[in-house]
Amino acid sequence: MFFDEEFETLPREALEALQLKRLVAMAKRVYATVPFYKKKFDEAGIKPSKIKSLKDLRRLPFTNKIDLRDNYPFGLFAVPMEQVVRIHASSGTTGKPTVVGYTRRDINTWAELMARSLAAAGAHKNDIIHNAYGYGLFTGGLGVHYGAEKLGASVIPISGGNSKRQIVIMQDFGSTVLTCTPSYALFLAETADEMGVDFKKLKLKVGIFGAEPWSERMRDDIERKLNIQAIDIYGLSEVMGPGVSIECLEAKRGLHIFEDHFIPEIIDPKNGEVLPYGQKGELVFTTVTKEAFPLIRYRTRDISVLYPEPCKCGRTHVRMERVSGRSDDMLIIRGVNVFPSQIESVLMNIEGVEPHYLLIVDRQGTLDTLEVHVEVNEKVFSDEVKNLQSLGRRIEKEIKDLLGVNAGVKLVEPKTIQRSEGKAQRVIDKRKI
Repeated sequence: MFFDEEFETLPREALEALQLKRLVAMAKRVYATVPFYKKKFDEAGIKPSKIKSLKDLRRLPFTNKIDLRDNYPFGLFAVPMEQVVRIHASSGTTGKPTVVGYTRRDINTWAELMARSLAAAGAHKNDIIHNAYGYGLFTGGLGVHYGAEKLGASVIPISGGNSKRQIVIMQDFGSTVLTCTPSYALFLAETADEMGVDFKKLKLKVGIFGAEPWSERMRDDIERKLNIQAIDIYGLSEVMGPGVSIECLEAKRGLHIFEDHFIPEIIDPKNGEVLPYGQKGELVFTTVTKEAFPLIRYRTRDISVLYPEPCKCGRTHVRMERVSGRSDDMLIIRGVNVFPSQIESVLMNIEGVEPHYLLIVDRQGTLDTLEVHVEVNEKVFSDEVKNLQSLGRRIEKEIKDLLGVNAGVKLVEPKTIQRSEGKAQRVIDKRKI
């Protein structure tokens, strides 16, 4: 199902011509209106008028989160404040928040791309969309909300929290589409189980989950427990919010990037060199239609792969592999690079283990230590001590075999690891580095 078939199925030659036209116009505009970009262009020795092909994109300077914070709050806005109708901001957990602005046209574009996303996931105007993403400065809730309305669907702006009430409303209102983080979806499954509510008796048919990395095994778990199709959506506040890319219901093989609005690249995170299709690296985006807060070659720190082949659904835009981790929250344990999602992939292949875990990183003397707290189900937890010890040793071995790092494993009883209504906290790093 398409929301905008004309643009979503553009032949590559026509799409790249559109991208180049929009890239040149955007570069000229930021060079003239944003002092930060003029300085960066001049330092790189490139003028917007010298951009003659998409290959010239790699001559443009990168932008990163530090640049956004250095220009806090409105230093990277490309329009006067009287044209800014919406302001969002990140949580600011590692310093000043990153602030993003939207013109009226930006809001309309965002709504259109979220409508495209919902349609790709199989939603339509007759659906009732249960939107449990957080509202407020976080972009998730309002992004989905405007897209649902653009699609013509009914949206329930319930936001996160009050999980028992969420289950009741799903029952009473007949919700057909659930939008939230994947970890919160599993928490809702637990809540429903405690309430004696069977998801098979609800009208939910599909869930659209994002805002945190999640594995294929977690998808299987969500689909089984909630009796739905689980779709991965990607976005980040700096680039727009949710709706930068999404899987299609037909294939669920990579997330379609809306390339008429965002030009993606994959780079080597160490040296910034552009990598070819099919190679894993850091995802970089250039926005080519945003008015208030355009970004040039923004380093997302998200690790992914790009695939150019058209999808069987008919969409022609490049697809990205689901995000496997972040280059800046990668753990280095005794010289070994470790992503939480790699640990998750081990855990989700072991029977009796729940999809809730916590990585505790510490340092004893000069050596890093990694302890993995893992929930097991009721049956396993009530098993004999020797069986629990055997399971713990098995997990330790499989982590060692996959990652080459020694990790202690602590098996904990069900529902003891703290749940999150937003992004799940997977790592506690106690090292003083």
